[in-house]
Amino acid sequence: MEGCLWTTAGTLLLASLVLSSRTARSEEDRDSLWDAWGSWSECSRTCGGGASYSLRRCLSSKTCEGRNIRYRTCSNVDCPPEAGDFRAQQCSAHNDVKYQGQFYEWLPVSNDLDNPCSLKCQAKGTTLVVELAPKVLDGTRCYTESLDMCISGLCQIVGCDHQLGSAVKEDNCGVCNGDGTTCRLVRGQYKSQLSANKLDDTVVAIPYGSRQIRLMLKGPDHLYLETKTLQGVKSENSLSSTGSFLMENSSISFQKLPDKEILRIPGPLTADFTIKIRYAGAADSSVQFIFYQPIVHRWRETDFFPCSASCGGGYQLTSAECFDLRSSRVVADQYCHYYPENIKPKPKLQECNLDPCPASDGYKQIMPYDLYHPLPRWESTPWTACSSSCGGGIQSRSVSCVEEDIQGHISPVEEWKCMYTPKMPVVQPCNIFDCPKWLAQEWSPCTVTCGQGLRYRVVLCIDHRGMHTGGCTPKTKPHIKEECIVPTPCYKPKEKLPVEAKLPWYKQAQELEEGAVVSEEPSFIPEAWSTCSVTCGVGSQVRLVKCQVLLSFSQSVADLPIDECEGPKPVSQRACYSGPCNGEATEYTPEETELLYSSLQEFDELYDWEYEGFTECSESCGGGVQEAVVTCLNKQTRETADETLCVTSRRPPQLLKACSLDPCPPRWEIGKWSTCSLTCGVGLQTRDVFCSHLLSRETNETIILADELCYKPKPSLVQACNRFDCPPSWYPTEWQECSQTCGSGVQKRDTLCKQHLADGSLLELPETFCSTPRPVTQQVCKNEDCPTEWLLSDWTQCSVSCGEGTQSRNAICRKMLKTGHFVIINSSLCPPLPFSSLTRPCALGTCTRYNRPVHKQSPHIMAIKKVYIQTRKQKKLHFVVGGYAYLLPKTSVNLRCPTRRFRKSMITWEKDDKRLISSAHITITPYGYIKINRLKPSDTGTYTCTAGPVQEHFVIKLIGSNKIIARQPAGIREEETMRKPSLNEALRTEEKHINGILYNGSKAENRGHLVDPSRWYDYIVSRLMQYRGWPGENLESWEAQESTERNISSEEDQSREYSLPFTLITEQKRLDDIISNLSQQPEELKDVYAEQLVAQLAHEVFKSHLEHQESVIRASRKGADSTSVEHPVHRHVSGFTSSLRTSSAEAFLPTSVEPVNGLHRPHQKPAILRKISAAQQLSASEVVTHLGQTVVLASGTLSVLLHCEAVGNPKPTISWAKNGEEVKYNDRMLLQPDDSLQILAPVEADVGFYACNASNALGSDSVSIAVTLAGKPLIKASRATVINTESPAVTVDIGSTVKTIQRANVTISCQVAGVPEAEVTWFKNKVKLSFAHHLHDGLLLIPNVSLSDQGLYSCKAANLRGEVTESSQLLVLEPPRPLPYLKDLTAVLSSVGTSTRSVLTSPSGTNMTVSPGSSALIGCAVDGHPTPNITWLYSGKPFSLRHRLLAAGQVLQILNVSDAPDGEFSCLAQNEAGLLTQKTSLSIQEYQWSVDKLMACSASCGHKGIQLPQLRCLLDGAEVNISYCKEKPKPALQPIACNRRDCPSRWMVTSWSPCTQSCGGGIQIRRVTCQRLTVKGNSVPMSNEACAQASKRPVDTQNCNRQPCVEWFASSWGQCNGPCIGPRLAVQHRQVFCQTKDGTSVSSDQCSSLPRPLSTQNCWTDLCGVHWRVSLWTVCTATCGNYGFQSRRVDCVHIRTNKPVMEHHCSWRPRPANWQRCNITPCENVECRDTTRYCEKVKQLKLCQLTQFKSRCCGTCGKA
Repeated sequence: MEGCLWTTAGTLLLASLVLSSRTARSEEDRDSLWDAWGSWSECSRTCGGGASYSLRRCLSSKTCEGRNIRYRTCSNVDCPPEAGDFRAQQCSAHNDVKYQGQFYEWLPVSNDLDNPCSLKCQAKGTTLVVELAPKVLDGTRCYTESLDMCISGLCQIVGCDHQLGSAVKEDNCGVCNGDGTTCRLVRGQYKSQLSANKLDDTVVAIPYGSRQIRLMLKGPDHLYLETKTLQGVKSENSLSSTGSFLMENSSISFQKLPDKEILRIPGPLTADFTIKIRYAGAADSSVQFIFYQPIVHRWRETDFFPCSASCGGGYQLTSAECFDLRSSRVVADQYCHYYPENIKPKPKLQECNLDPCPASDGYKQIMPYDLYHPLPRWESTPWTACSSSCGGGIQSRSVSCVEEDIQGHISPVEEWKCMYTPKMPVVQPCNIFDCPKWLAQEWSPCTVTCGQGLRYRVVLCIDHRGMHTGGCTPKTKPHIKEECIVPTPCYKPKEKLPVEAKLPWYKQAQELEEGAVVSEEPSFIPEAWSTCSVTCGVGSQVRLVKCQVLLSFSQSVADLPIDECEGPKPVSQRACYSGPCNGEATEYTPEETELLYSSLQEFDELYDWEYEGFTECSESCGGGVQEAVVTCLNKQTRETADETLCVTSRRPPQLLKACSLDPCPPRWEIGKWSTCSLTCGVGLQTRDVFCSHLLSRETNETIILADELCYKPKPSLVQACNRFDCPPSWYPTEWQECSQTCGSGVQKRDTLCKQHLADGSLLELPETFCSTPRPVTQQVCKNEDCPTEWLLSDWTQCSVSCGEGTQSRNAICRKMLKTGHFVIINSSLCPPLPFSSLTRPCALGTCTRYNRPVHKQSPHIMAIKKVYIQTRKQKKLHFVVGGYAYLLPKTSVNLRCPTRRFRKSMITWEKDDKRLISSAHITITPYGYIKINRLKPSDTGTYTCTAGPVQEHFVIKLIGSNKIIARQPAGIREEETMRKPSLNEALRTEEKHINGILYNGSKAENRGHLVDPSRWYDYIVSRLMQYRGWPGENLESWEAQESTERNISSEEDQSREYSLPFTLITEQKRLDDIISNLSQQPEELKDVYAEQLVAQLAHEVFKSHLEHQESVIRASRKGADSTSVEHPVHRHVSGFTSSLRTSSAEAFLPTSVEPVNGLHRPHQKPAILRKISAAQQLSASEVVTHLGQTVVLASGTLSVLLHCEAVGNPKPTISWAKNGEEVKYNDRMLLQPDDSLQILAPVEADVGFYACNASNALGSDSVSIAVTLAGKPLIKASRATVINTESPAVTVDIGSTVKTIQRANVTISCQVAGVPEAEVTWFKNKVKLSFAHHLHDGLLLIPNVSLSDQGLYSCKAANLRGEVTESSQLLVLEPPRPLPYLKDLTAVLSSVGTSTRSVLTSPSGTNMTVSPGSSALIGCAVDGHPTPNITWLYSGKPFSLRHRLLAAGQVLQILNVSDAPDGEFSCLAQNEAGLLTQKTSLSIQEYQWSVDKLMACSASCGHKGIQLPQLRCLLDGAEVNISYCKEKPKPALQPIACNRRDCPSRWMVTSWSPCTQSCGGGIQIRRVTCQRLTVKGNSVPMSNEACAQASKRPVDTQNCNRQPCVEWFASSWGQCNGPCIGPRLAVQHRQVFCQTKDGTSVSSDQCSSLPRPLSTQNCWTDLCGVHWRVSLWTVCTATCGNYGFQSRRVDCVHIRTNKPVMEHHCSWRPRPANWQRCNITPCENVECRDTTRYCEKVKQLKLCQLTQFKSRCCGTCGKA
């Protein structure tokens, strides 16, 4: 961290005063009275550029001039990204220091122009800027975009070279102090050319390394970027918005303006950028761009070329090559010519190889480079064929000077242009190696051991490389056998001559002379022998012998006079024999006789054995053996003959020689092939192949090397095997995935009959071809138990027949076991199931609206929605479809179906969904109506009129004699008919639908059509007919009325028909309002309200009839006598009217129930009357309303009166509350005497929900009314917290916080007011809920609450005036419940040690046995929501024992159980939902040793048998591990004697004796006797028969040491021809291997125990008698100056012959130097003279202007 190195100048100055070590003071320092500068301090930063300083002190008492401190920059390397800003680090150091009593997080304030070197920081999140220190630390940057740094509080200039005070800056190419030549400025403009098939275009490609890029686009189009790194990775950026971002580590700034786009990239780019344009409009766009592009191809000067001369002084030049900086490789020159800024550097020239050439003189020339062309060079043609195949020949070629231009064309030029290098030779010797010649090997030992015998040798034709080859002259081959004499005398008579040789062999061995080679010392060189002078007989051969020397400088051979060669001259003449001349007898000299005898013998024996070379070496390296090949030859033709033609007894002995003694190079070691992978078809074999190096064949030591070190191709590692067709067999495929991921599933696979063919292919065959049983194709999977899951039933039918309804289904929690069986488990173990998965909305066809005109002019039935009640007998009544009719029996009915746009004859009729057919009773007319004659009970039902796609209904019901509606056509029981209908019973089945669906809120359109309103209508009509004062109450029965009517004249009938109401009529809507009103009343008040509403209905119905009746009567009275009798019917009606008038007050009061038998009403809890009627606007400024309504305050409202009527016994007390708080009455908020609440001059603060609360001793009731301003929605909210831990259902107002147990039904009420009526929307966690959750009147039902239902539920009410939202938080409680396991207990056990006993508590209690003084872990495994708090108790009291709580209190560790000898441990888990107690108890029992059992007897007989008691560790009588008792002292154990009796006879054996042989097989013996052991311990010998009866006699002899006997075997030492290691000292080798006595080689490991003989030793050889020989120094090449040198010859020569040999023979001594500088003295300036012999050529080549030649060729160049 950089902070470790922060320092200040003050502290460092103080530290420097005590520096003890000082650098030496300079003279200048002494003179100026300053001490020497001290050492440099540590750098103030570790990276990013810091400062270091050095101090000095003044040694004078006066003031010294100058400064005592100096600075320099240091650590000029970039910091890693994670290091952070240095100034920010200094600010953050003050974060833990209070500023004005408060902590702040400080951020740096950079680029302060006034004082850039003060530490100014800004408090994060505020505008507070403070100077926390007067100076920043040394090395801090003054400004963010500058290298200048603060030192001792002052801003110091720092150049790009990181030097203080330096003004050096980077050029435009980014090169520090550069001249701008490494890059070029690129500027240009692009104009878009819009085309129909082109969406985008490339503006410019900007290469890697470019800088200062700026582009500006003007027009409607858009820029975007593509990049490609040097590694080929591509990316793109669409530049969609203004901002700064990184792309391929390049910072990019982009501005997107309405009419232009600007792109800036400072660079350097780390990838190739392509700027593209994407067309977006019809108008053209233009892009201006400018950037600095690096010149990536530059000239680079090469190293010096090889010297033009190998000796004697030459020249060498540099060149220039074009180098690609990106790929770091050389490219063609044209890449550099592309940039005009690139100037190719001129070549440089220097001298080289100034050593003089031996035995040579002359001069070398050199040619300077052309600026752009390669140098001319010598070109040669191929050499001609050699003039001789061996022994030295000549070959020639032509050489010319050529020049190559830039295009590569070659043309010949003058030779002087190539003279800067030596001209290649045009003639050279060839095939200078010797021709093949015979080479005789050493003689073999003599074939006899005494007397005279023969010996043999191998004679080979050897070429110049020492290889055995052909091409030697057969006539000159040396002989291969000769006579030999062994000095040991033989004891049998010996022959005069050997069997094969009558004359001694002519010793031709002396003729084999070593081939002479021309050397630089004069020596005799003999030529080849001529042919024999005669064709038969004895002749002579001659040859030339010359004295020659090799001229090394010209590599040519010169002849010298004979006296110049030292040593004996080889012979130049010798005798030869060419066979007999025609059998003539001739006298021969003794020499000729020897030749003759030898020739004759060869003719006598035509076939003989000869050595024909050697076999190949047994090893290619590291030392092997070659065996001489013996063949039977025809001596004349030299052809191989059958071995039977040669005498077997004369076959030469086997000859061996060492070979391939060089160490082995790395080679491949190949292992054995593995067994074949397949028995048929085509299998594979593999083997190990590795590269190894044999260090020594004797030790067989091998090392493994990398494969690259073996030069030969690596042998194959794999080969095919068993290539023949397999018999057909079954091939199963892989098992498929299990059909079940858990539980009991099955896996399947296919099995196919196939045959593996030898070509590797697989042939599919019919199943009949496979004879073996087919493998199984299906198996049971090994799965685990499945996780729990929900089993869902099918959806129920939709709850409606049309429109939108709901469907539901049931869910069962189950689990599949791995056996495949399902088990039903507790639903709490299944994951929470969302309510939407059990209930969903459904939508059927749109419900038919009968009163809405149909589009497209469809048929229309003009129905009338009314209810008709017949009050007296009438023959015939006429009705129109669409209503309900309650009629008296025997009334005839005409029912019309008036239609539009439909033919009446096409109308069809149905009754109760069955087609009606015209009959005598019911007549269907073609005019659109039906007639029903004299109604009877079977005619009740629903009549349907269908006109094409539309239909309407008409319901007919009969009125019984007691005014009860006949519900059933027949069989009505008397008691049912007589019973007074009860509202609760009659309507109970329909109430649910009406509450839930029909009356959702108070919308008028929802009250139109009922699902089945007939029962409601029946009930209301029945109550209406039973109401007192009903007109038909005093009429006679229908039969009496009928008989009376027969006697009345038709005039009376006519008058009555017009004067009396035969039917009472009301609108269906009026009955629907009553039903809706009743549905909102409390259960206990429904009967009371029904009576009130029925009275109100009767008043309304008869009022219209009375008005109509009075007008009829008044009209009739005008024409009648005033004394006429009042019509009876009028009397009835009048009576009903008066009844209505007198009881109207009672009828409208629920308390008007008449006393029963004179007793008071029973006690009743309060009930507030709800009224549906809207608020009454008594005037423009006064509003009167009842509860359940909404009051809208307008600007002119002066008074609001809220009515509240309640019933109950005792009489309830009324109180008012607003928004949950009691109303405080004042002069504006008044409580009226009838308990109404009046608000005078209402204001906005009066808006809210006003609740009327009625209460008495039996209970209370409350109803609200909303008062809103301008109709804006209002929600009745609560701020209570409701906690439910028991009830299965809970209802709360919105705004409350609900905490409830799981599986409860939660209803949230959102009571809304507003005009117009507000629409309610529900949300959960701000996500809108579906309608499936909603109920009527703004209720939200959350059934069967689970943890997934937790969240924030919001109710939003919105209308045209505005919207408002309230929310409730639902938290699900789960009381603590026990768990079967505790995960944390395992982790705790692993930390405290597994030896600690542990137990889990349970509600019923658990028990654990522990040993005293031990530790115990008690776990409390509980779960709940929220997480229960756990309290530990001991014996029901708070814990006081020594303990530790682990795992958040769920695990209790008792440190010593002995502290709690008895008592119960319990854990109390509790949360808001409940509590749970679990307990356990510990039993302390000690471990004890037990010795109640005995171990088995140690012997079955004899005198030593004993038994020991068996030690066991017991706990509570049960045996436990013995380690539990280790703390207890062990009891003393006394052995008990047992089985003390004589033993039966048995065999006794001694130990085996040593083996008789150490190898090769020996024997061992032992003694076997029969003995018996007595009870006293004595051993008594017995006869063998006594033991043989019991067991077989053991063996007494056995084989041993069967391994073969081995020894080290060493071959004879090889030749002493190894490398020289000293004077006449070399190295020789031999083979050492392990073998058995019979000569069989075995592994060296078997001889490892024996001392190994040496395989290498030093040896003496004349070949290594060599030394370095040096000649005298040559004359110095210069008499003065710095360029003179001299040389001498250094050779490795033989000490004895003084002839040169190869230099490596002398390598054991350092080689003397062969050149040295000389005459290194300054030349006098008296005269100007040349100091090199090449000055004439320098002058010719015009090189005098070069400095190095002007001085050396002073004389020649001066003349020029």
